Amino acid sequence: MNLRVLGLLVAALVFLVDQGMKYYVTGPLGLNVQDASLTVLPIFDLRFVKNVGVSLGLLPATGSTMRWLLVALTGAIAAGVLWWMLREQKKPDVIALGLVLGGALGNILDRTRLGYVVDFADLHFGEWRPFLVFNVADAAITIGVLILLIRALFVRDKAGQAPAVENDVNA
Repeated sequence: MNLRVLGLLVAALVFLVDQGMKYYVTGPLGLNVQDASLTVLPIFDLRFVKNVGVSLGLLPATGSTMRWLLVALTGAIAAGVLWWMLREQKKPDVIALGLVLGGALGNILDRTRLGYVVDFADLHFGEWRPFLVFNVADAAITIGVLILLIRALFVRDKAGQAPAVENDVNA
């Protein structure tokens, strides 16, 4: 499979799963009021949270101008990720970039449509919460970035070996 197609498929899958879960939580499950929750497991709840900021609640978009600046900023980042993904030659990196792109697009759509990002996944151990409430897009972005960092820091291509290039030659 062509790497570009693979990356775009990963991004599309993440986007669709993210939007589907957000719809399911806020629609059929009826968790559409701030902090409404449903216990799924003793360590995991579905909890509706309107996230008006970016990661960790930084840069809260309290007004229309900040909201659209965040949309523009994340759109520019998504465009950069797409550009990188379309030029990347290593399959693991393309997959990681697809995760990041799909997650970014899911959160951009929320912020554009609703003015906030729908977060719903609440992992906790008693009262201790190692993460803020998050969504599929956030998880995909985090996993994608971790893959890229681990590969950049710990994985080395063999010296003298050219990167694999796929040919789209029809016989």
